[in-house]
Amino acid sequence: MRFGRPEYLHFLWTIVPLALFLIWAARRKRRALARFCSPQILGKLLDERCFQKQRTKAVLTVLAIAAMIVALAQPRWGSKWEELRQEGVDLVVAMDVSNSMLAADVKPDRLTRARRKVADLLNMLEGDRVGLVAFAGTSFIQCPLTLDYSAVAIFLDALDTGLLPVQGTDIGGALRTSLKAFSGKEKKSKAIILITDGEDQRGNALEAAREAREQGARIFAIGVGQELGAPIPNLEQGGFKKDRAGDMVLAKLDESTLQKIAIETGGSYARSVTGDMDLNKIYLEDIKNKVEKKELKTTRRQLWQERFQWLAFFSVICLSLEFILREN
Repeated sequence: MRFGRPEYLHFLWTIVPLALFLIWAARRKRRALARFCSPQILGKLLDERCFQKQRTKAVLTVLAIAAMIVALAQPRWGSKWEELRQEGVDLVVAMDVSNSMLAADVKPDRLTRARRKVADLLNMLEGDRVGLVAFAGTSFIQCPLTLDYSAVAIFLDALDTGLLPVQGTDIGGALRTSLKAFSGKEKKSKAIILITDGEDQRGNALEAAREAREQGARIFAIGVGQELGAPIPNLEQGGFKKDRAGDMVLAKLDESTLQKIAIETGGSYARSVTGDMDLNKIYLEDIKNKVEKKELKTTRRQLWQERFQWLAFFSVICLSLEFILREN
């Protein structure tokens, strides 16, 4: 036997003072009657069955309360096994962590805002596996695909521009690394959310997008930053980065390439100017509707049968009998 709310069983200790009180009350009543008249006259006035009914009523009251307390503890016995199937998609978030993501045209900066939005996305996921890829001039899998969203959140907080030694924006490399994060050879249930603020400096992003399409992965690209670009912080010397001519370097989006990547794989492109990346919309309207789900996990759980109703019924019977005896 198991109990769903075993803490209620502690109230069974109240039965002891209740029983002692009922015994004390019955004895006090007998002493009061003995002072009223002699035992010979009392035997003629009251039938011994009257005292038996009082004892029976007391027992019924105690049994009713005890049964109700045990019923509140939700006793369970007898069980059956239920198979649980968890379905979802494999979702890889490829995050640009190049120095340009520290630009403050999106408050507080592009990278911090992107991390916050992805954290909000984690709270929306419904049984999907999610992984993280960090990229700049090179890329690596920051967190493999997992159903443990709390672990993903820890890796997400660790995303920083100092993770990678090679600066730049290699979107093609990021997409290929994201494809390696997927497990299995099946060509379905794969989605990549690409978040970047720069242009593809290697020029092989479209080729990587074709590889993604062949492997059944859809790419949902998000471009971060203002249309005119933003100055890139110079972490070593302070201020902003400048070219050899002394002009300030601006990080600009290559929206055309990002749009082609999304179209190539049947995904979508969204531009984030103020920091609102529409990840809610992308997940609810695009990924859940366009990406086919697959079975990610199958488990079995043991379901115990609730039996509190029998004790509740027994308690009602005891109270009913106690009431009937009181009327007679």
